[in-house]
Amino acid sequence: MVSPVPLLSIIIPCYNEATNLENLFERLFQSLETLSLSYEVICVNDGSRDDTLARLLTYHHRHPPLKVISLSRNFGKDIALTAGIDHSCGQAVVPLDADLQDPPEVLGEMVELWRQGFDVVYGTRLRRQENWLKRLTAHGFYQVLGWISAVPIPANTGDFRLMDRRVVDALRQMPERNRFMKGLFTWVGFRQTAVYFDRPRRHRGQTKWSYWQLWNFALNAIFSFSVKPLQVWIYIGLCISTIALLYAFWLVLRTLIYGVDLPGYPSLMVAVLFMGGVQLLTLGIMGEYLGRIYEEVKGRPLYLVRDRYGFSDPSPDNASRE
Repeated sequence: MVSPVPLLSIIIPCYNEATNLENLFERLFQSLETLSLSYEVICVNDGSRDDTLARLLTYHHRHPPLKVISLSRNFGKDIALTAGIDHSCGQAVVPLDADLQDPPEVLGEMVELWRQGFDVVYGTRLRRQENWLKRLTAHGFYQVLGWISAVPIPANTGDFRLMDRRVVDALRQMPERNRFMKGLFTWVGFRQTAVYFDRPRRHRGQTKWSYWQLWNFALNAIFSFSVKPLQVWIYIGLCISTIALLYAFWLVLRTLIYGVDLPGYPSLMVAVLFMGGVQLLTLGIMGEYLGRIYEEVKGRPLYLVRDRYGFSDPSPDNASRE
């Protein structure tokens, strides 16, 4: 069902997802048609190197509710998701992955809970069909994130969720460049609830996330959403200073009582190297926060739009959001 002001906006960031689009749209449009509500689907081509954009334009001509935004380069999933949210106009907005690990069939349950009064309905994964290392590291990440975050972030919960328009308007007031969307979705608050589903394997193609990229993503989430990595060094420094002071008293006492003059070179080298490592680690953490401040004060746009297809307004004010 097509309407100038749709009830539901689906946001799909796409990066080299050409092989998944046919099955994605088949299942998505079938699920949307069963809901009997007006909708729009906004696909954001995030600098894909395959024929993702060409296939998106083919589907756009076949299905008028499907709109396409093509960014000027690859900005990353969270920025592409932000671009889609900025261009959405539905009363509710749902981010959806293109790899079909977020099943479109769950949309009906999300819409029903939204109509019952919930502002955010997020999808939580009961089971993940991935290898043991991926499951273990994901569990560890959510454990650490739950410890450092000032607001509780639901475990095993990704970007797949339904958000009311007032939640979307709140998100659009957040201009930070280093964006951890899962944290921002939780930080805004409002009335939230969960739906549960089993996460299937990726339908086709390979994941774009290597373990190194996942590690950097975890660090970005931690540094972008908490200052506890800075605060913890106050206690580490206090503990090290206390241990050093007690050890100094012990050396003085032992020398006075036993008259033992301990050789100092090995213990001195261990102490110097240990403290040097602690200091470098501390400087690295401070550098991460300083680098984020540097990125923020430059004031560059979050993204640049190269082309848009299916939108009625010719030059929106958020085409290159600042």
